[in-house]
Amino acid sequence: MFINEVETLVGLSKKSIRFYEENGLIKPKRNAENDYRVYSDQDVEKLKIIKFLRELDVPIRSIKLLNERKLTLQECMEDRVDKIIIEEDKYKKIKNMCLEISKSNDSFDTIDITKYFEQINILNKEGFTMRNVKSNKTKKIWGAVFSSFIFTVFFVFLVSIISYFQFTEVDKMPWVLYIFLMAIFVIPIVGIAYNLIIRIKEINGGEEDEASKY
Repeated sequence: MFINEVETLVGLSKKSIRFYEENGLIKPKRNAENDYRVYSDQDVEKLKIIKFLRELDVPIRSIKLLNERKLTLQECMEDRVDKIIIEEDKYKKIKNMCLEISKSNDSFDTIDITKYFEQINILNKEGFTMRNVKSNKTKKIWGAVFSSFIFTVFFVFLVSIISYFQFTEVDKMPWVLYIFLMAIFVIPIVGIAYNLIIRIKEINGGEEDEASKY
């Protein structure tokens, strides 16, 4: 099957599928006639497993070791449990801080921040934070829309100028040339719209910057 079918079956973006392919986790064959990637049922099942493990926050390096039979699934899960226990302990510390503050009479202006600040700094140095450090999807979507809008306006402006002179001036360019120019400018507009749709799907799917996660 082709990548569009795999994308639908597994629920991963094309970028993610190709990322896993580049990392040697799947090895689709090539169609001899058009050189398109052809994915087998085994590739699809492996992608489902990879997606499941990523949902458990198993790092890509561990998945590669699993794929190379250098790490057992049991060892992998034991490692995840150990890390989850550590994370639970950090969340417990945050929870206790919040409970302590809620039971006090402190206000925004009177809270003695010194002891809490020190504890938070220790957690930060250990790589833990409660803040949402992930990219904001809405901002990314608006960024994609804005950049697409700018390019679209540019091409529409060129089409409008050429069309204005073509329909108002006495000395018109040959209609064949005019249609050719319109096609040159309209095709990029369609391409921009298509790429914008794909980009928004990737952002909403949470897989738009796959390589940056590992």
